[in-house]
Amino acid sequence: MALTMDDVDRFEASRPRLEAIAYRLLGSASEAEDAVQETYLRWQAADPGRIEVPEAWLTKVLTNLCLNQLTSARARRETYVGQWLPEPLLAGDPMLGPADTAEQRESVSYAVLVLLERLSPNERAVYVLREAFDYPHREIAEILDISEASSQQIFHRARKHVADGKVRTEVDETAARRIIDEFLTAATSGRTEPLVKLLTQDAVSIGDGGGKVPARAKAFEGALAVAKFMRGLFKPSKAKRALVGGSPEVYATTANGDPAIVAVVDGRVVGVTCLEVTPEGIAAFRSQVNPDKLDRVTRRWAAADHGEPLLRGAF
Repeated sequence: MALTMDDVDRFEASRPRLEAIAYRLLGSASEAEDAVQETYLRWQAADPGRIEVPEAWLTKVLTNLCLNQLTSARARRETYVGQWLPEPLLAGDPMLGPADTAEQRESVSYAVLVLLERLSPNERAVYVLREAFDYPHREIAEILDISEASSQQIFHRARKHVADGKVRTEVDETAARRIIDEFLTAATSGRTEPLVKLLTQDAVSIGDGGGKVPARAKAFEGALAVAKFMRGLFKPSKAKRALVGGSPEVYATTANGDPAIVAVVDGRVVGVTCLEVTPEGIAAFRSQVNPDKLDRVTRRWAAADHGEPLLRGAF
């Protein structure tokens, strides 16, 4: 069925919200874009004139597409090479969605996206719709074809799982730059002790290379192990430069609301490391180096003013 311009405009007005929901559900910008496009095709095949509440209809279709995707994703993750991490989004990306409340900002943090991977698809959907988009349980129940009481129970269970994670500290761009400045100074000092002082005792470092870029299959655990790894990572070598295709420039920014280190070679983002900062220190480094998960970041990086690098020839 051919859509009218009003039908198209109505969908396009909903697209940013739909993409933000899909990203939180799937942890992948590219998969979120695909899910929203499939929702558009369903919208096109329907008769929009007969749909009483378009926003609710679109949200229901999108959410169920994402639930199907999450079910199949669990099987794919079992055969994924190495650690699986979400696709990072840089500050200002509209796919990050609403950021008016602490709960909304927290729901898209890298740490929480990782924790959401432990939830069932239904738990993840209820948590995202309620916590990040403030949908009432009545509407969530209609979207998922469950009772309102079930929606409330699922939400409390999911929220408890997420709350069991560490308490992160919210930072702005200025604070992020200061934290990363301090970290890079310690990492390039050639000494382990200054790094250990910045970390929590149970700090971890996780990398996702997706089998495309070498990344340790097992996380580094404990302040000393992480500090030694970071000290070695920031020691320049020909092998590392050959691996990333040149001598990288390192920038400080925020990604998913966290302080982030971005490594760039000839305008191409080759790595994004999100730092999980707690009152006790840096609790986690999560590095995305899988090139398949850096396309959107590279496109947005090319279109943004990111200032001068903090470090040249880092590796």
